[in-house]
Amino acid sequence: MISLSDVPAEYVRQTGRPLPINAAVLNRLFAAIVDGQALPNRGQQATDLGLTAHALTDSHVDPNLYHYYTWVLTHAFAGRPINEVTAKLIGMAFTSANVFQTDLPQPLTINPWQEEAMATFPLAHMRVVVLENNGVFALLHQMHPQWPLILQSGNDFNSTYVALIQQLASRGLHYAYLGDIDSKGIQMADHFCGLLDQPDTDIMALQPLADVNYWLGAYGQQDVKRTKRRQVQDPVLQAQMDAVVVTQRFVEQEQLVEEYELRIGRWLQG
Repeated sequence: MISLSDVPAEYVRQTGRPLPINAAVLNRLFAAIVDGQALPNRGQQATDLGLTAHALTDSHVDPNLYHYYTWVLTHAFAGRPINEVTAKLIGMAFTSANVFQTDLPQPLTINPWQEEAMATFPLAHMRVVVLENNGVFALLHQMHPQWPLILQSGNDFNSTYVALIQQLASRGLHYAYLGDIDSKGIQMADHFCGLLDQPDTDIMALQPLADVNYWLGAYGQQDVKRTKRRQVQDPVLQAQMDAVVVTQRFVEQEQLVEEYELRIGRWLQG
């Protein structure tokens, strides 16, 4: 890790870029981080330094200063927790229905500020279905308002989502995952499985290889781009990737809602 006093020279040496003319304005902020001081959100941090509110969050406001700021956070503070209030509420959420014991209207959206409290919040069920697709999540919740569901929301493996998925698993919650049967969808399922110690055969219990093969034959649409091989680690999902690549067919979740209705209800009953 680079010491704070060496940061300006190391930045110039390692990046080959000149030091921003207003780089010194950040020294007070960097010193506060070293001291572990509690900081406001980054917009407030910027304005407290006399910068515009988005100077530390938007690379287009002051590109040179932003590059320097982000470089210092990465190289001088790597691994050091920064004690700051997050403003990341949009796009940093965990959305679920009937997972937690509450009489609040469902679904619930949990943001980063609520994450710690939800780690011990009572659970309503010990089995839950994770759905990649927003629309399918909404439709199944409308049709079966008591089902415990979690929205994966595509590639949105944000830190709040990942933390809660892992916390819930440590409390004994069992997941079954359902996603698009195309290269990207299978890769997302692989990412999800990689977050957990739960056996992959359990996580993919509602989407086993035999059914994937059937769905590809019965409902599959052809598309070279959506069936191009992507890297996955899990052997169960490697077999599903092989099926998609070999057939050059894909199936979207919206095509399988009727199939889901039949099997999700049975699986939730254990």
